[in-house]
Amino acid sequence: MPFSAMGLDTFVVEPKAEAVQETARAILRQQYTLIVVAENVARQAQPVFDATMRKAVPCVVVVPFTAEPTGIATESLGRLIKLAAGINILKS
Repeated sequence: MPFSAMGLDTFVVEPKAEAVQETARAILRQQYTLIVVAENVARQAQPVFDATMRKAVPCVVVVPFTAEPTGIATESLGRLIKLAAGINILKS
């Protein structure tokens, strides 16, 4: 995992909604300031992280995964930009 090589905490999950959401809850309990979520599990983790979207901390960022992009990374970034600037400049 590239993030582990940089000294960051990483969490491997099975691609099942229940496992992803339980790991997301565990990550939130650890009170990280920045949480980076791979696009391939972001939709499954979204119900857990949605509660934090209106707070400054933690900042949840979705990044593309090695598989085919699904667009959730761009959607998530658009929501963060709208929170910060009041407008989603990524929307067409």
